[in-house]
Amino acid sequence: MKFDNILSEINGFGKFQIKLVLIQVFAQITLPCHFLLNNFMAAVPSHHCDISALDDGGTFGNLSLDQKLVVGIPAEQDGSLSSCQMFSKPQYQHLSGSNASEDTLTVQCQNGWVYDNSTFKSTLVTEWDLVCHRKGMNRATATVFFIGVMVGAPLFGFLSDRFGRRPLLLVSYVSSAVFAVLNAFSTSYVMFTIMRFFTGMSLAGISIISIVLNIEWFGVEHRTFSAIIISLDWTLGGCLLVGIAYCVNEWRMLILAVTSPLILAIITWRWLPESARWLIAKGKVDAAYHYITKCAEMNNRSKFMATITPRTLLESAEADTGDKKYTLVDLFKTPNIRKLAIFSGIVWYGVAFTYYGISLNITGFGLNPYLTQLIFTSIEMPMKIGAYFLLEKVGRKPGEVGTLLLTGLSLFINIFVPKDKGIIRTVVAVLGKATSEGSFTIMYLFTTELYPTVVRQNGLGYTSFLARLGVSISPLIVLLEDVWHLLPAVTYCTVAVVSGLVASLLPETLNTQLPEFIQDIEKPRVQSTRKKDIQLKMTPITNKDSESFY
Repeated sequence: MKFDNILSEINGFGKFQIKLVLIQVFAQITLPCHFLLNNFMAAVPSHHCDISALDDGGTFGNLSLDQKLVVGIPAEQDGSLSSCQMFSKPQYQHLSGSNASEDTLTVQCQNGWVYDNSTFKSTLVTEWDLVCHRKGMNRATATVFFIGVMVGAPLFGFLSDRFGRRPLLLVSYVSSAVFAVLNAFSTSYVMFTIMRFFTGMSLAGISIISIVLNIEWFGVEHRTFSAIIISLDWTLGGCLLVGIAYCVNEWRMLILAVTSPLILAIITWRWLPESARWLIAKGKVDAAYHYITKCAEMNNRSKFMATITPRTLLESAEADTGDKKYTLVDLFKTPNIRKLAIFSGIVWYGVAFTYYGISLNITGFGLNPYLTQLIFTSIEMPMKIGAYFLLEKVGRKPGEVGTLLLTGLSLFINIFVPKDKGIIRTVVAVLGKATSEGSFTIMYLFTTELYPTVVRQNGLGYTSFLARLGVSISPLIVLLEDVWHLLPAVTYCTVAVVSGLVASLLPETLNTQLPEFIQDIEKPRVQSTRKKDIQLKMTPITNKDSESFY
């Protein structure tokens, strides 16, 4: 008896599953707040050199602020004041409109910078002067964070496959909160980056364990809908980030504010169930029976439990796995799962690389950063609703391929749109953000359906590792504009298209049962449609009714 058949009988989408999703909302909305936090925490305000040292005790001190800037800071080609250079001596002739001078030597800022605090009271940039020759250090804060996520993904994937989803979620909640608080009280740039690394590593656990725990409790016929509903937490968190950032414009308090929902997550963790599917795969049938019984009672299907015992649950595992411990190595031992690991890893790298390439670069559109972020976040809602119908009608593979190629097309179009066409660039970028979000949403569901239960967390941890590798590199790609101003856009576009083509090599999983063991994907995989579930219910599915997974 397959676990999917059991879920079908006790209702794979009832009050139990709804409660499961709601319990995790507090932790889920924290993720986008931290993952996109650099858009506000590391924002770069308008700035120029501090020219107070040019005060010679005479004429300079009697000038107005605007006049001091004219004689103290050179102008760029577009007429704006230079952000990184100043005159070595006051150029008083500029007051009369003359640019002629015998001595117009410019130097790097000698006494720091003056920042425009009208939008942001303080950011990492204003705290440690991460501008001009130090601007790479500002970009590096996002990279360090996502390197932490990259390390944490396989770590928590392995540990949760070994010790269970529920206990490792609590570890993720507590460690994320602790390191985030230490982040907010950092006394130096080095301390901040170290704490940011560990914050990212801890949040990775929440990211990959939650999605798997939810999917493993939903029935086949409701899996698509559940994945879309779960992903809406990201949209909710993104909107919450904009609201909090607008009200809290000091970076230390901003970190504390966006981390606060984890307190509620820790409190509500006690009501979170363990994955019965994982428990059965590990041979812990008594504990699995306990949670299945609770699910049946809450969904008003207790009557069905008369035919289920711990022994029948043990038989549903279909194989005696003993005490075998699965690791990342098992993802590459046999042909089909090896191909799956390689292809899904490449796609995940491209999905995350392009998504964050768009999401972490909200400047350059001529709009207020809060408004740009709100538009980028708001477009996710209709896209995710559209993704639901897309997944149900055309399947996972065509949906993933299509959204990635459309993302690449949007990025390609924006290469040729002039920067002074802010509205057009914003519209095209929003469309690219929408399709990129669609590819992210689809791929999360796709990945959980592709990997067997015994290595599902390992698989998701491995793909998340490659995804975060892409994300870690993504913020630094913007620095390539110093080589060629179009190189970042060309790079993002190319990666989106290539990963979309690789996605076409993955197998379709629409209406198929979740594999329990590696052997399940090395042989023909059972097709489980709504109609078949209703007709067959608990009748074993024969080879005649099965459809090849690969």
